[in-house]
Amino acid sequence: MKAIALKGRNICVEERPDPVPTKNEALIRVTKAGICNTDLELVKGYMNFEGILGHEFVGRVVEACEKEWIGRRVVGEINIPCGQCEICFGGDPKHCPSRMVLGIQQKDGVFAEFVTLPLENLHALPSNVSEIEAVFVEPLAAAIAIIDQIYPDQNNDALILGDGKLGLLAAQVLQTRTPNIFCVGRHPRKLALIEKRGIQTALDAGKWDRKFDFIVDATGNPQGIAEALCFIKPKGKIVIKSTFEGLAKIDISALVVSEIQLLGSRCGSFAKALEFLKKETLELESMVDVDFPLGKALEAFERAKDPEVIKVLLTP
Repeated sequence: MKAIALKGRNICVEERPDPVPTKNEALIRVTKAGICNTDLELVKGYMNFEGILGHEFVGRVVEACEKEWIGRRVVGEINIPCGQCEICFGGDPKHCPSRMVLGIQQKDGVFAEFVTLPLENLHALPSNVSEIEAVFVEPLAAAIAIIDQIYPDQNNDALILGDGKLGLLAAQVLQTRTPNIFCVGRHPRKLALIEKRGIQTALDAGKWDRKFDFIVDATGNPQGIAEALCFIKPKGKIVIKSTFEGLAKIDISALVVSEIQLLGSRCGSFAKALEFLKKETLELESMVDVDFPLGKALEAFERAKDPEVIKVLLTP
């Protein structure tokens, strides 16, 4: 099969043997995949990953021991836990210390014609979910996880820092819980996608001359936390969604004196994301800038680096 592999910090388009599923896995033909900021950071050296990249995808099962899966359109959770440790038995397998992570840690990803995943990771797609919507299920689940961490209500003000894929999704998701959503970014074209939904936007949070109950850092860079600390209310909550190669500096005194809660936030529930898509209308298809064939991976990654671009897809 054709695949996009990361070797050192070089992206290579190469031929690989088709993966062979184990007893409890499915073989999935990837029909569409998305490049996200984590993929770009992996190329810079984040997680020291080598192998086939990619974790956002939709595909169709072509082989499985449970025959009812064959032919189904699916998306797949990215964490593959050991299933045997205390954390797994405690019901939180995404934090299993021995976990593999699709396209990120010890598990080849979805920028290929085929991928294998455990059956328990799969979610069958309703017929009304489009291919493009399906590619967004993983980041949408990550955005919905924010709600489960901060429990916003109609009286709360929330500020989203960052107008990338996850920032735009987080703003739309939080808007379903409170009308007081503000988003700061650097690109008017991106911000325009959520302005039409009534979300207030700016290039500088100082425009509003106010502090916020909740702030989501989706900047994808080390300066995001420092910026969040400038605009958070005392006893407020800052949710960190950014992952990047390198370290961020944090003013610990500001956290202590103002009693700020700093919350790391990673993956979310695919089931909740699919249910959300049934009830809510989101700007998803308009977030896609271009769809490249798999063989043009180098061009696709260069395009994805462009700060004016929101989402780049790959089609095997």
